[in-house]
Amino acid sequence: MQTIINHIDDAACRRFQTSLELVGKRWSSGILLAIARGEARFSDIAATVDGLSDRLLSVRLKELEQSGLVARSVVASTPVQVRYELTERGADLMDSLEPLVRYGQRWEQG
Repeated sequence: MQTIINHIDDAACRRFQTSLELVGKRWSSGILLAIARGEARFSDIAATVDGLSDRLLSVRLKELEQSGLVARSVVASTPVQVRYELTERGADLMDSLEPLVRYGQRWEQG
């Protein structure tokens, strides 16, 4: 354990903290999980993440897009469709979260 900690400098710790704060915002991880599971349209994501308002979904999707985790594309159809997908960076993040999810399951209280 000591070996890993010795290789983390302050800058790396700050970058990790920034990433953790984004993913830790209410609804962000649920949105990312919905997209990772194949929900691509706004309405499908909204229906999958229980309790999430359309307004807040819109805000979070913009944040996730600006951070490079989610890509937004417009499909020229009638009506126009907007679709979301994980970027390579977003998929990498989801892979990185698996050990944390297992940790949470292992040490869950209650």
